[in-house]
Amino acid sequence: MTQNFRIETDSFGEIQVPADAYYAAQTQRSVQNFPIQNHNPGHKMPKEVVHAMLLVKKAAAIANKELMAADPKSDEFKKFSPELADKIIDAVDTILAKFDWFYENHFPLVVWQTGSGTQTNMNTNEVIASVANEKVTGQKGGKSPVHPNDHVNLGQSSNDTFPTAMHVAAVLTTYEKLLPTLVRFSNELGKKEKEFGDIIKIGRTHTQDATPVTLGQEFGAYRHQIDMAINFISASIKSVCYLAQGGTAVGTGLNCHPKFAEKFAAKITEVSAIKVDKFLTNPNKFSSLACNDELVNFSGALNSLATSVMKIANDIRFLASGPRSGLGEISLPENEPGSSIMPGKVNPTQCEALTMIACQVMGNNVAVTVGGSNGHFELNVFRPMIIRNVIESINLLNDGIQSFIDQCLVGIVANEDRIKQLLEQSLMLVTALNPYIGYDNAAKIAKKAHKEGTTLKAAALASGLVTEAQFDEWVNPKNMI
Repeated sequence: MTQNFRIETDSFGEIQVPADAYYAAQTQRSVQNFPIQNHNPGHKMPKEVVHAMLLVKKAAAIANKELMAADPKSDEFKKFSPELADKIIDAVDTILAKFDWFYENHFPLVVWQTGSGTQTNMNTNEVIASVANEKVTGQKGGKSPVHPNDHVNLGQSSNDTFPTAMHVAAVLTTYEKLLPTLVRFSNELGKKEKEFGDIIKIGRTHTQDATPVTLGQEFGAYRHQIDMAINFISASIKSVCYLAQGGTAVGTGLNCHPKFAEKFAAKITEVSAIKVDKFLTNPNKFSSLACNDELVNFSGALNSLATSVMKIANDIRFLASGPRSGLGEISLPENEPGSSIMPGKVNPTQCEALTMIACQVMGNNVAVTVGGSNGHFELNVFRPMIIRNVIESINLLNDGIQSFIDQCLVGIVANEDRIKQLLEQSLMLVTALNPYIGYDNAAKIAKKAHKEGTTLKAAALASGLVTEAQFDEWVNPKNMI
């Protein structure tokens, strides 16, 4: 089947564009010049970023319209009008109303493009202009009445627009998805903490037997880890609420109304419907264009969360090891067969999935760190990769933790008989004798019991250092937690 084309132009001249595409010349050049994993959906510019770009363009049009009304003779508005602003706003609303369809069919660019995100900025400008122009002329594309550069991109540069969209995407995704999931995770761990609060078990340090704890105390430690992660992420995402918009090409704000940055920040707060916080203009636009320190810091908080979930998931799968030849202190829900050759085997698959996610997030953070360290002079050009990794980390952690809660955590049960058996045979209960007979004598008792394969109590009585009544009083796990 032969595809129909139309002719579009940019500063490089004419180029053929698919006739049914809402994008135009600069998008098409990017499609042709960067055929890098372009058939792999995982390498497209993230949907969250494209959505944020649309919000940025709407907020910019509203801000410019209001600034023009207050300052109609400003040089920035010589080629602009309130009517053009309305057309841009209406076009964005049209795209947002069918966003999934537009994203799949008219935002084709991959992450692996120009490092400033210029081509995604122009892709957005072109699609908005094309939708607006079709409503007037009946034809897609073109530059009249709405021009993608002069009107949709008014007072903007890719160098401040794309980092602004990066921040908006990261903030909205975190507030709408990840933080609520982490609060739920903490709550569910807290329920287990209470449920297991009276179950005394042997503690372990260096993976060896130690003094007793409760199973609830172990789950309470997990809950505290997640609470701390919530604090880290909440604090770091606040710095991401500061936006580059208004810096234009290098941070000076050339071709941008002097009040645009503040007005834009107020409008993007409105159009994004952010509920928890608000967006603010970065007081130093040179920094916001030249570096990505806020996102590097935020990625570090995600890395810290990945570290926590790795620890939690590993502990839980080891506590459930067995079911007969391992620790077996807890049982996990049995969700699916675990082996293609061993009948009846069930594996801790949710733990495994979550730990793999943790590894990927840690790797993403390395790439973000390297990208963030390579801002040269007035512009960082690793931005598409940085935001792709940040958004992927947010989504992976969100989805992985939700799955872990639903398919594993809520169904965990304690195997109290096994816990009691392991507790009673542990030699480290001898630690309770230290205050009465001293460390060296207590060590002799523990080593005697281990060497002879007897109980701790039998070894203690054989030592002649304690009576049976003293042992029963002093070596009481309930008094050791």
